[in-house]
Amino acid sequence: MDICVNDDVIVFDGSTVADLVEYLMLEAPFAVAVNTAFVARKHYSSYHLQPQDKVDIVSPIVGG
Repeated sequence: MDICVNDDVIVFDGSTVADLVEYLMLEAPFAVAVNTAFVARKHYSSYHLQPQDKVDIVSPIVGG
């Protein structure tokens, strides 16, 4: 299925946010939102993505 991740369209064969995190080989810390709704880490494996979903993945930036 095609989904949009941080404004880039990718072809993704998985079904959940957990699958996407594994596919993208993300390293903590980061946060995920799907269609502007925050997804808690404990729900990654049960949150099913749909074609055309817009996923935003953000990492904290430290500094002063």
